[in-house]
Amino acid sequence: MKRILVSGGAGFLGSHLCEQLVEEGNEVICLDNFFSGSEQNISHLLPSSNFKLLVQDVSIPLSLEVDEIYNFACPASPLLYQRFPIETFKSSVLGSLNLLELAKSTGAKIFQASTSEVYGDPLLHPQPESYFGNVNPIGPRACYDEGKRSAETLFFDFYRQYQVDIKVMRIFNTYGPRMSATDGRVVSNLILQSLQRQNLTIFGDGSQTRSFCFVEDTIRAIRLMMASPKEITGPINVGNPTECTILELASLILKLTGSSSQLYFLPQRTDDPIQRQPSVELAKTELSWQPTYQLKEGLLKTIAYFESFLKKDVC
Repeated sequence: MKRILVSGGAGFLGSHLCEQLVEEGNEVICLDNFFSGSEQNISHLLPSSNFKLLVQDVSIPLSLEVDEIYNFACPASPLLYQRFPIETFKSSVLGSLNLLELAKSTGAKIFQASTSEVYGDPLLHPQPESYFGNVNPIGPRACYDEGKRSAETLFFDFYRQYQVDIKVMRIFNTYGPRMSATDGRVVSNLILQSLQRQNLTIFGDGSQTRSFCFVEDTIRAIRLMMASPKEITGPINVGNPTECTILELASLILKLTGSSSQLYFLPQRTDDPIQRQPSVELAKTELSWQPTYQLKEGLLKTIAYFESFLKKDVC
């Protein structure tokens, strides 16, 4: 049994990981200040003797004995991080620094949930890990993009200077149950609007692309990377390389929900990437990983979750 700290453990990805780690018999400490996470995501774990909740901001140093650390602590919602840019940047930079200091002092292995946003609005397509990106450092999304880029810098500096055992993964557009209903991300937005027979909001003309990866595939990749040999540090891209336009996504969601909602077009958001598609060759060769869920299959599970969410909300 391992003692594992999951920072941001009450969030979308963190809660799925906590659940799996507890089921495997590990002692899990969930660190979260509920800035973007939800106690509802982990309420089913609270009765377990192997699960502990530590309510604290990751930007505050902490001291405890752990074997492994997973860092998910940072708002991923564009609406939230653009509303609170300084808090977002601090969670990425100060949070990473504090967790790396903890890993250094305890000898723990540490995982960083980085993001496809480090590539910005890419000029290279698809995006390999060797690509340095095209990020606007002073734009409204920079608090998240540059925060995650700075976190990666810290991870590799701790690896080089202190030989900390690091794992850095760049995650592309994960979706699935437990996504926040209010975080403004495209999958949750379109599903909720469709289920509630509202207009489906499309920013720009809908030709921009994303590569959507179901949460179970992403969690499997995270576990494989954490179990990989020490020399595999990353960064490694994880996502579904099947590219999809926002219009195609909206059309599929309308079909799967049987909704009669109409499309409603708004101006393109500032610095919103036009194309997003990962190269996952490194994940295939170093982790023996590739996604298994088709978009339709994952969307059906996500739609079922939001249908249940809306029924509870009504009650």
